Amino acid sequence: MDVEVLSRIQFAFTVAFHYIYPPLSIGLGLLLVIMEGMYLKTGRKIYEDATRFWIKIFALIFGIGVATGIIMEFEFGTNWATYSKYVGDIFGSALAAEGIFAFALESGFLGILIFGWNRVSSRVHFFSTIMVFLGSLFSAIWIVVANSWQQTPAGYHIVGEGMNARAEITDFWAMVFNPSSVDRLTHVWIGAFLSGAFLVLSVNAYYILRKRHLEIARPSFKLALIVATACSLLQLVAGHHSADGVAKNQPAKLAAIEGHYDTLAMADMFLLGYVNNKTQEVSGLKIPGGLSFLIHGNFNDPVKGLKAFPEDERPKQINAIFQFYHIMVACGMAMIALTVFAVWQWRRNRLFETKWLLWLFVFAVLLPQVANQAGWFAAEMGRQPWVVYGLLKTSDALSKTVTANQVLFSLIMFTIVYLLLLVLFLYLLNRKIKHGPVSDHAKEELEEGSKRNNPIMQQ
Repeated sequence: MDVEVLSRIQFAFTVAFHYIYPPLSIGLGLLLVIMEGMYLKTGRKIYEDATRFWIKIFALIFGIGVATGIIMEFEFGTNWATYSKYVGDIFGSALAAEGIFAFALESGFLGILIFGWNRVSSRVHFFSTIMVFLGSLFSAIWIVVANSWQQTPAGYHIVGEGMNARAEITDFWAMVFNPSSVDRLTHVWIGAFLSGAFLVLSVNAYYILRKRHLEIARPSFKLALIVATACSLLQLVAGHHSADGVAKNQPAKLAAIEGHYDTLAMADMFLLGYVNNKTQEVSGLKIPGGLSFLIHGNFNDPVKGLKAFPEDERPKQINAIFQFYHIMVACGMAMIALTVFAVWQWRRNRLFETKWLLWLFVFAVLLPQVANQAGWFAAEMGRQPWVVYGLLKTSDALSKTVTANQVLFSLIMFTIVYLLLLVLFLYLLNRKIKHGPVSDHAKEELEEGSKRNNPIMQQ
């Protein structure tokens, strides 16, 4: 493989691994705010115990997320030096804003969130929880803004020529509110909320099935179910708005995710299928004219197809883009079906008696993770061959002095280190989940029981 392919694989691997953790921390941050808010409102200790438990898991996720995110910034300089020079003014501004306005806020209050129990008032601690959550939201804003600018550039001009060309900001707010940033940010936020909610659902479903920590697991499950249901339905709306933006601003990507080649024909919407790029045909289950209806409001109007674009300006891996996009949609629909059915069971007072449903929730923690990863792959692969849409091709963005062997060696090393980090993360997460949320009252009861059963302690 050449330098371009290896560099793309390396960056995709490191970003995909890192992207496991930020959505979890954002989504879990929302649940922490809700749980601690419920504790302050009701005074019920179970919500405090639940908050304390999930803060420990939040800290673990946050730490691994920071460690895995640092690598990517170095890759910009090592593998993508031309790209870094070209977008440095824009990308650098967004990353600087993320560090100043988001990471500093999040990390600054994180210490109070973790260690502030019994050291600050309950209201100050709750304020710290909110600030950490807002910091994670602000962090997502600037990262998504930077990435969205690559998808739909705005508020810039190009200075220099050839190898010395670079983009400079002419309108900061036009750059921030580029044509895709708001839709994509909403889509990312909701995906993150789903990641956190389904993690809480999974763990508490496990406790309920094992009849452990029921006094905490049941109300926590219900809170997370409300968040998951609302967000899964909102994601349907947000995803549709995002797709409308893609149709308007990146028609080649839209054609790729639906395997649509013929510009003069109405566009079918495939529920599942396979794209043969050689024959330019798609086979599978489809709604005739479905894509035309979503874009134009009727089933007959044509949608711009891949044949309308020069071969060197259209994505190459059409089937992969098609499959990733449809995996994301399938996961989204599965989350809607699962949560809506669970709410129905709740209304019938059968939520915690339906064991097969609880087992589904135990494993459904993977659904938002798979959806987030598949959606990101579809978005980034669909942008190809551009790294900055319409301005800079990926093949021109590479570092000129890095060799394929160097990239391959670093990819192998990253793989080993990241696998070790994953094993460590899963081990620590499993350990915390098995320990569970033990309340102060439960601790006192355990200590009293130990004293009664221990003759030395009795003396």
